[in-house]
Amino acid sequence: MRRDGSLQREAVLNAKTYSRRDERRILDVLGRGLLKDFPNPERIGCPGVEVLKKIASHEMPLSEAEKWLDHLGSCSPCYADFKRLQEAHDSRRRRMLLATAAGILLVATVAGWALLRSRNDNLATQTAILDLRNRSVARGTETNPDEQPLELNRVTKKVKILLPLGSSEGPYDVRIVTLSGEELARSNGTARLSEHITSLEVMLPLNSLRSGKYLVQLRKPQLSWGSYSLVLQ
Repeated sequence: MRRDGSLQREAVLNAKTYSRRDERRILDVLGRGLLKDFPNPERIGCPGVEVLKKIASHEMPLSEAEKWLDHLGSCSPCYADFKRLQEAHDSRRRRMLLATAAGILLVATVAGWALLRSRNDNLATQTAILDLRNRSVARGTETNPDEQPLELNRVTKKVKILLPLGSSEGPYDVRIVTLSGEELARSNGTARLSEHITSLEVMLPLNSLRSGKYLVQLRKPQLSWGSYSLVLQ
């Protein structure tokens, strides 16, 4: 009932842990015929399920498993148990890998969504619109007391200004001044007409200014300033 174990020992000499190459050698030595060619109904000398499970799941070093290789090579029931346990171990490992991959993908998706939302929120706070289309324009530092002040957040960097109805295209100067007329920030840009709306986009960083009441002023070059009440938040 025993078979020569020299090939089995040669496959595991000097090996400390399993590898795919070691495993292929062991399976080649045992051969498919072991499933039926070496019956052992009385299970004489069998190592037991726990030992086979450790060998199949790679929990036992080859240096310890070597003494059972001769038996596995000459006992069809043990080899059948070994193969079944090995397939179960491989199945569990594949499920774990799939679960890990799915978890990584989920984390990456959530992180990407949070980053995109943060970026969009940041862009939203850095870009603002000032709608002047239905507002009356005042000269100098005087403004219309009956109109609510315009509002801007201090993190704003880019401002899109919807100019009063009838405004022409072309270059404009824009600045922020105190209520007494002291200039604090200035920019310029070119107004464009689109869908009956003349709009102007300027870069106007406001983070250096304090929260409070100001004036936003616009003009065509060389002309007088038009003023609008502004509150920086």
